[in-house]
Amino acid sequence: MRIERLRLSNFKPYPDTDLRLERGVTVIHGLNGSGKSSLLEACFFALYGSSALSGTLEDVITNGEEECEIELWFAHGDGSYHIERRVRFSGERAQTATCVLETPDGAVDGARDVERSIENLLRMDSDAFVNCAYVRQGEVNKLIHARPGERQDMIDDLLQLGTLEEYRERVSEARLGVNDVRADVQGSLREIETQIEEKEGKELPALLNDLETELGEIEGEIERFEGNKRNAERTREEALEVLDTHEGTRERIASLDEEIEAIRESIAETEGDREKLGEQLTETRKRIGDLEERRDELVGESEIERADEEVITERKAVLESDLEDCRESIREASLDAQKAKSDAHSKKETAEDRESRTKELREERETLESEIAESESTLEERREAREALTERIEERQKRFSAAPVECGEAEDWLAELREEREGLRERETECRASLESAHEAVSAGEQLLEAGKCPECGQPVEESPHVDALSDRRERVSELEDDLTALREERDSLDGRVERAESLSKIETEIERRKEKRETLSELLSDREDGLRKKRERVSDLEERAEELETEANEKHESAAEARERAEEAQKRITELDDRRTAVEKRITLVERLSEALSDLDAARERVSTIRDRREGFEALNDERRERLVEKRDRKSELEAEYDRERIEQARTNKQEAETYLEDVEPKLEALGEQEESLRDRIGGVKRELDSLESLRERRERVQKKLDSLESLYGEAEQLQEMYARLRSELRQRNVEQLERMLNETFDLVYQNDAYAKLELTGEYELTVYQKDGSPLDPEQLSGGERALFNLSLRCAIYRLLAEGIEGAAPMPPLILDEPTVFLDSGHVSKLVDLVESMRRLGVEQIIVVSHDEELVGAADDLVTVRKDPTTNRSAVEHGEELLAAE
Repeated sequence: MRIERLRLSNFKPYPDTDLRLERGVTVIHGLNGSGKSSLLEACFFALYGSSALSGTLEDVITNGEEECEIELWFAHGDGSYHIERRVRFSGERAQTATCVLETPDGAVDGARDVERSIENLLRMDSDAFVNCAYVRQGEVNKLIHARPGERQDMIDDLLQLGTLEEYRERVSEARLGVNDVRADVQGSLREIETQIEEKEGKELPALLNDLETELGEIEGEIERFEGNKRNAERTREEALEVLDTHEGTRERIASLDEEIEAIRESIAETEGDREKLGEQLTETRKRIGDLEERRDELVGESEIERADEEVITERKAVLESDLEDCRESIREASLDAQKAKSDAHSKKETAEDRESRTKELREERETLESEIAESESTLEERREAREALTERIEERQKRFSAAPVECGEAEDWLAELREEREGLRERETECRASLESAHEAVSAGEQLLEAGKCPECGQPVEESPHVDALSDRRERVSELEDDLTALREERDSLDGRVERAESLSKIETEIERRKEKRETLSELLSDREDGLRKKRERVSDLEERAEELETEANEKHESAAEARERAEEAQKRITELDDRRTAVEKRITLVERLSEALSDLDAARERVSTIRDRREGFEALNDERRERLVEKRDRKSELEAEYDRERIEQARTNKQEAETYLEDVEPKLEALGEQEESLRDRIGGVKRELDSLESLRERRERVQKKLDSLESLYGEAEQLQEMYARLRSELRQRNVEQLERMLNETFDLVYQNDAYAKLELTGEYELTVYQKDGSPLDPEQLSGGERALFNLSLRCAIYRLLAEGIEGAAPMPPLILDEPTVFLDSGHVSKLVDLVESMRRLGVEQIIVVSHDEELVGAADDLVTVRKDPTTNRSAVEHGEELLAAE
């Protein structure tokens, strides 16, 4: 695997960074706290998500931002891959909004699926990645400090041996599960055999034969009684048929009696109606005489020539036409009057409005004249204030005459001085930290020297080649103290210049503020003068408009008086027309009454004719009814002759006997039916038990086969568990031999001296260092630098073993070292350089080293420098060629 490109947006201190990484050794260099390790953390987070973080998702987003984005491009095997992660705040918590892995076979979406794909691709989870390829800051001694059991688990997991142990444990759990199932199946088999024995003891076939014989006898009895029941029901039906026939004859005779009586009543009722119609005929003829007298009176009053409907209609049409003319004239006169009144009212309101507006305009003119006088006084005061500001500005500008910068340049000068001071402070901090480390090294060396041991490696003085290193450390302390004193003096001098620049910056700010105020005051004066001119023009316009409105008001008053006169004339015409309309309406009423009288007279004559017709109809109806009455009486006589009383009595007797038998036989049949049902239930129960017995026998056979299979499976699981344990032991021994060989090769490459003979690694991953005289030494007894190199050698050996594999090469992630010089002095840093070079010679495609140590820069094929802006706390990266171009 090789990391090709990393792009960050708002990730920790990086607002926007795009970094490309090449093959070979890449050194990421920069001051402490500049954000170098954050670049490695971004790569680790892109691959493994939140499991790669020591904190929470909120920690990866730059302070003050809502979301961050991380994109990682890498090559693995023959394929290219791209991961994109986007984290954003949702409320107070951060969540993964986007997580996509683009592979040669397609895209994988979702954080869980992406992390699972990365683990399968690299053949390691996040913990294995840290233990093998990624040596994080402060964890260089992690493996040597770990207990043998922990070290065994770490290395076994890296070499995939932990998977074999996991398989063995799974097989063990499966074997226990099979044993539990086997015990359950054995219990089920015993229970089934017990049930079979109980059912076989009941002799179910003989019991079924006895019950079926008894059922046949009961069914014969039921069939005999049901035959007698059917005969009785047939006798009862025949008797009912005879009774129903004679009952129908009797009912028809009774019905004929009712019909004869109804016809008699209808004849009498119709004769009564005929007499009433005769009385109505007499009354109608009298009403006709009264209506003729009323007609003659109305003809005289209405001045019509004759009582004819056509003449009446023509007269009414003429009168209605006159009435409509009167009403139309009244409407026109009313509209004229209303219009005249409205016109008068409107013109009066317009005149009053013009008078009111005239008054308002003259009041506004007086107010403006007063404001003009006040504004002229204020303008003079503003002009004097502007002159005073100009004098104060010129006075402040004179203070720059002796300054090292011109007015307007003080702020930039101050920023340059502060940046220079910040650089001095960083250098002073680094120098102070180096001085403290040097003091501690001298103190530790003096203590070891007093104890008769080498101040560098802790060995006896007479056997150690490093005794003279203590004087070098004391000289280093003296040099650092001189450098620190010079830096403090330079900083004190710079502080005075910063104070001078701050004073000039404040004066410059005050000058700018006063200039802005003067500009604002000038603009205000210009605006006020324009406003004063507009107000004078407004006064003149108001006076002209007031005079025009006053003339319009007088004209409107005259027009309103003329409109009121027109309204009074129209009202007089309305009164005359109203009298004429009333006279016409009276004549129309007389004509309408005459028309109604003629209509009533015609209706009365028509009623006389109708009554006569109805009386004749009633007479014909009664004649018809009398003929039907004779027919009903003849039919009644015929039916009375057909009625046979002896046959009816015999049918009643037969019906009674049949019903008595049916009542007696029903309980007997019900009892026999209950016996039959009970026997059938018992027979069904016996058959079900026989079916259950057969089912139990089949089930016993199936359970026995299942038990045999479980016995075989239990034995196979036990053999598989032993095989996994044996295989893990054999593979671990092969790995230990390979790892021990590679560890010695790597340690010899970086630490060639006469002090140590070899390194030993046991099957339990216990580490031992053997000195030249053959005496063993625990790795904890090595000096700090030697111990760090020993651990780095062990990590590199593990990396080589995984990369080369047991049977051949396997693709591996880059070798990543984060601040590996933390525990190394200057002498051992060169050994680290040799280690990096040796890993490159052994074929490691990409090595990434993060360090602030200048000596590691020389080992780099590609140099990346990280810088942090002290004012914004934001970091940026630059490649080596970019740095050369900038210089």
